[in-house]
Amino acid sequence: MPLSLVGLTACGSDDTTSGRPTVVTTTAILGAVVSDVVGDAAEVVVLVPNGVDPHDWEPSAQDIESLNQADLVVANGLDLEEKLVEALDSAESSGAPVFHATDHIQPLEGDPHFWTDPLAMAAVVAALGDQLAAIGVDLSDRVDRVITDLKDVDGVITQLLSSLPEDRRVLVTGHDSLGYFAEHFGFTLVGSIIPSLSSAADVTAQNLSEMKAAIDETGAPVIFTELGTPTDVADALADETGTRVVELATHLVPDDGLYRSFLLNLASDIVAALSATS
Repeated sequence: MPLSLVGLTACGSDDTTSGRPTVVTTTAILGAVVSDVVGDAAEVVVLVPNGVDPHDWEPSAQDIESLNQADLVVANGLDLEEKLVEALDSAESSGAPVFHATDHIQPLEGDPHFWTDPLAMAAVVAALGDQLAAIGVDLSDRVDRVITDLKDVDGVITQLLSSLPEDRRVLVTGHDSLGYFAEHFGFTLVGSIIPSLSSAADVTAQNLSEMKAAIDETGAPVIFTELGTPTDVADALADETGTRVVELATHLVPDDGLYRSFLLNLASDIVAALSATS
């Protein structure tokens, strides 16, 4: 089963004519996966627009109303949606069922960026199936198929990454966003331009000095930037260290709407960048 965004709707729409329950997801990546799990059994609404940094996005009054009216809210958790946390807490306190994805994995020191590990997402999908059943939507067969597909993607990515030698498995990132990818697929995290789990944090001169030394020591050939990375800082650091800057789409579901494609694109872009000789 392809993991896709088919069937997703913009925030603020409803499904009162069909009588289907509404599942509100905070991010497009969660929306892609949830949409595959529920199929036509529910309407999926995404709050944070695809390709927008969830660390920096602010909800509107309509977004907050969507949370309060949802039959189920699927949130990332661990404060990824920084400016939505208060509204999520309020909706949950008022009785809205809120599923926190990161409650169902082994988090890495409070890191919310679990979606770069397909097996972590598989654990989330398994728990989501139980939550959907609790609101009267039994989709056990679809849940099993999505989990099988995630395990298949994991194998494909593992094979793709096998071409990289050990000394090339090093990651310099925009902020601390690839911890799960590194842990699961066997990479070393050299450091981040923004030394934080949030892209909204500040760059510091001390961290940049440490980053320069770490890049020189490890021979990391690439600085991977992403949403929220200050490009001028990344370019200056690359000039000083003789590295290249490559942008990764760490928060963007591709045009085909497939979460599978997101994972494969991410892995392919990392392999291509780290394999290049100049």
